[in-house]
Amino acid sequence: MTRHPHTRTTRRKVIGALAAALLCTAGLAAPAVAAPKPTSPTPADGLALTPPMGFNNWNSTHCGADFDEAMVKGIADLFVAKGLKAAGYRYVNLDDCWALPERDADGKLVPDPARFPDGIKAVADYVHGKGLKLGIYTSAGTKTCNEAGFPGGLGHEYSDAQQFADWGVDYLKYDNCNNQGVDARQRYTTMRDALRATGRPIVLSICEWGENKPWEWAADVGQLWRTTGDISDSWGSMVSILKQNLPLAPYAGPGHWNDPDMLEVGNGGMTDTEYRSHFSMWSVMAAPLLIGTDLRKASPATFDILDNKEVIAVDQDPLGKQGTVVSTEDGRWVVAKEMADGSRAVALFNESGSPRRIATSAGAVGLPKAPAYTLRDLWQHRSYNTAGTISALVPAHGTVLVRVAADRHWAANPPAVELGLDGSPFTEPGSTSALTTSVTDLGRTAAGKVSVSLTGPAGWTVRATSPTKAPALTTGRALRTSWKVSAPEGTPRGAYDLTLKASYRSPTGTRAESAATLTLTVADPPPAGSSYLSDLPWLSTSNGWGPVERDMSNGETAAGDGHPITVGGVVYAKGLGTHAQSEVDYYTGKACEKVTADVGVDDEEAANGTVSFEVWADGTKVASTGVLTTDMAAQPLTADVTGAEVVRLVVTDGGDGITSDHGDWANARITC
Repeated sequence: MTRHPHTRTTRRKVIGALAAALLCTAGLAAPAVAAPKPTSPTPADGLALTPPMGFNNWNSTHCGADFDEAMVKGIADLFVAKGLKAAGYRYVNLDDCWALPERDADGKLVPDPARFPDGIKAVADYVHGKGLKLGIYTSAGTKTCNEAGFPGGLGHEYSDAQQFADWGVDYLKYDNCNNQGVDARQRYTTMRDALRATGRPIVLSICEWGENKPWEWAADVGQLWRTTGDISDSWGSMVSILKQNLPLAPYAGPGHWNDPDMLEVGNGGMTDTEYRSHFSMWSVMAAPLLIGTDLRKASPATFDILDNKEVIAVDQDPLGKQGTVVSTEDGRWVVAKEMADGSRAVALFNESGSPRRIATSAGAVGLPKAPAYTLRDLWQHRSYNTAGTISALVPAHGTVLVRVAADRHWAANPPAVELGLDGSPFTEPGSTSALTTSVTDLGRTAAGKVSVSLTGPAGWTVRATSPTKAPALTTGRALRTSWKVSAPEGTPRGAYDLTLKASYRSPTGTRAESAATLTLTVADPPPAGSSYLSDLPWLSTSNGWGPVERDMSNGETAAGDGHPITVGGVVYAKGLGTHAQSEVDYYTGKACEKVTADVGVDDEEAANGTVSFEVWADGTKVASTGVLTTDMAAQPLTADVTGAEVVRLVVTDGGDGITSDHGDWANARITC
């Protein structure tokens, strides 16, 4: 579905029932879906035998003035110039607002002459001239989703389809707004038939937001179907959608794909680490890869992510299997995807806000028994051998993506090593922290002449207090090194990177290296006494829509767009405004005892809001409310956080998706 800030809350109400069946906060609930009917692995129409790859303007431009013919042509040019076409990206897709609000006297759609002065056919010809394909948008309703009321396709399917074919369109995104209550399957099947009647092969992207479980009926209607409501450019939104889409793996395959919405990579709301996770997990899920950022403004880091051909190969694997969850616990996810050559793509995904060791095995991901395996790191572009363990220290919100095979040539690669870290990830200015690093041989062969180093920011003191070298490490053996790390007095508060490097040699004498970035956060505990949490610095936040707000509700878009916090008719001057799924972390330095707040759904949501509030102390849940709704008064919440180093405030979706879930921590205070 196409997102419009002024209509988003109302239109996202449709996804609640779907998410109730598929999403739970701690991980995956048992999916409430029927066993899929067998579908042909090679559809007769030959369309979308691998997940479509391309571009859609909506996430970066919406209906802004910069969405026009020049932009579309510029994106096509960049696909060629930047190697994205060579990487597999093909479709350049127009979203809403390309047409005039009224049809002509013959009932035909009319391109907006201000945006597309040469018409859509001329744009299609230009795109085709680059060896690419053009996509277009409309809605399976009387109007599209924009408040300007652009014409929808309901009742005009055959006429509109023929126009699209005459223009040279190759892909249709068919939205769900203003559908007049007409049965979804009927509406989308009619457009399928209309497109087929043109004789032109056109991919049909069913964008009905998962409201009617299209995975159960749309395999012979369209080539892909949205499984959720709209994505936003935030960690919380991306993770929520990921969790809803993962259980639907049995329904995906060549010519019929689960679509968890377009990519947000490069739009600025997440870090590069988070965007790599986004891209990795969409690829493991065999999701369509539709770039959602304006490539004319994209950074080199964005192009590096979008152009990672080894990750793209996971998404585009011709077997067409969607990855499935091997394990999930405490924010540590293992998702594996069977590949056509018998290998497995394995994502070690860290949902949490701190580095975590995530581990699995070759057997657990479905590989046969073998003396050893070849393990290829798809972001580092390096190959190793492993005796069977697949593990890594994964950074906060990060993903390690590997491809593992029972390959008889495994011994040609150096052994894989796992880097580890023990110790608090927090320090205070002028103090000394004790850390312990480890280098563990995961390979079938020995790692020889092992050495390890740890370096910090300029001005920091990093000193080893135990050996940093070992003559050799055999399978499963580790070199553990103790370190003293000091941040100088006056170090500004914030997160700082330390680099851990291991160097070693394989039995053939090949020199190998492994490196990891460790984060140490310089922070102060809250002052003694009672303080409003909205007056204190937080370590990190994540939110379903928009940012976490101080002393106002969440307005879903930009910082500061909320209203006075109001729950049950009571207005609060202080507090935190969030939108599920939300987490807010505070460093408390083992110096605090109690958190109190009045919590509830903000009154600005008239219906459908369902949330649950939780307080966590160093990874242990110490207080929760159960599900609260929009018609309930604020509930008092008290949590004992004695001795905790980190306190986390969590708002979940109540089990039914994040629609209207504006959760307020009114008068939230901490006593230290």
